[in-house]
Amino acid sequence: MADLRFLLCVLFLFAISTANWASAARFPGRISQPPPSTNQETLRIAVFALGSFWRSEAAFGCLPGVVRTSVGYAGGSKTNPEYRNLGDHAECVRIEYNPKLIQFKQLLDVFWASHDSRQVFGQGPDVGNQYRSIIFTNGTQESRIAALSKEREQAKSRSSVVTTEIQELGVFYPAEAEHQVLSKCLLHDTMFTKFFHLMQKFELKRKWFLLQLIGNLSNDELLTSNLASKLNGYAAELCPSNIQSKISAKIDEIVKTHWPLLRDI
Repeated sequence: MADLRFLLCVLFLFAISTANWASAARFPGRISQPPPSTNQETLRIAVFALGSFWRSEAAFGCLPGVVRTSVGYAGGSKTNPEYRNLGDHAECVRIEYNPKLIQFKQLLDVFWASHDSRQVFGQGPDVGNQYRSIIFTNGTQESRIAALSKEREQAKSRSSVVTTEIQELGVFYPAEAEHQVLSKCLLHDTMFTKFFHLMQKFELKRKWFLLQLIGNLSNDELLTSNLASKLNGYAAELCPSNIQSKISAKIDEIVKTHWPLLRDI
């Protein structure tokens, strides 16, 4: 029965990705996206652990000033951790941002709002040390900002303790290129998830239509694409309401004009 379900889902994915309705937009094949023009020297890096990184990554992608997001592992001692063998590392989100447009303090606000920092040994249904809450810092100034931010979070309620750790960032290990789901219909199929893993831009990859709109970027291009980071947040409905509406309007315009490429937001 599991084999039959697997086959049907793969056939379904193939059908929807190759169908060509006369009234719909004509989608192109894979089109390389030029890298963002932001001066790399102006960018800073923030790394947070706040539970499973599949959804956590999407919480930051739409923020003005965030250039790109990616996921990986940090906070432990094991060399070259892997998803199935993390050791004492935590799942993390790595954020490249322009400090002229968004500050570390603002990223912390999103960090606190996007998870339960008082939950012990996990987040929601995800239980384990790899899902613990951590703010990674780069230098003394960020450590102070993080400590003050944690104090303010704790002051909101004294009935429970904020469990978030504050650590100086050591080595960040990018997650494997392949890691989880091809389609929502296969999301809970345990047999399937043993073999197909695509965790970078997890929410975006569940929306084949959005992937087609930006030209079927390769996994490497999705990892470095500013647009993919934003659409990942949009697909999870985690963008600020004004940005969520702006993206929806752009997509509606593209569908109406039958011009399929979404290049910027």
